[in-house]
Amino acid sequence: MRWVRIFKSWEDTCKALPENDPYQLKIGERKVTVVRRNNELFAFAPLCPHQHEPLFKGDVSPEGEIVCPLHSYRFNLKTGRECQQRTEDLETYPVRIDTEVFLGID
Repeated sequence: MRWVRIFKSWEDTCKALPENDPYQLKIGERKVTVVRRNNELFAFAPLCPHQHEPLFKGDVSPEGEIVCPLHSYRFNLKTGRECQQRTEDLETYPVRIDTEVFLGID
């Protein structure tokens, strides 16, 4: 796994990403969706595994799930697990916050 810097600081992250508002990043040719919630940053695959709808168009539930805008499949932000196991789980990526903010990708 390699760590890629995605923000210069946590302050820059907070300025760029409103709380609970999914955002799509492009790192090289790879797209990743990120959500800032409760002083944490979560990163996961950009598309719902069910029918490949972009998750940055979805909402974040009060329970801490990204909700697919197409069929309302709900995935836990921390684990990627679909709450009712109706489809495969969502791939998640580790985030490391030091002075800068990094995303772990393979």
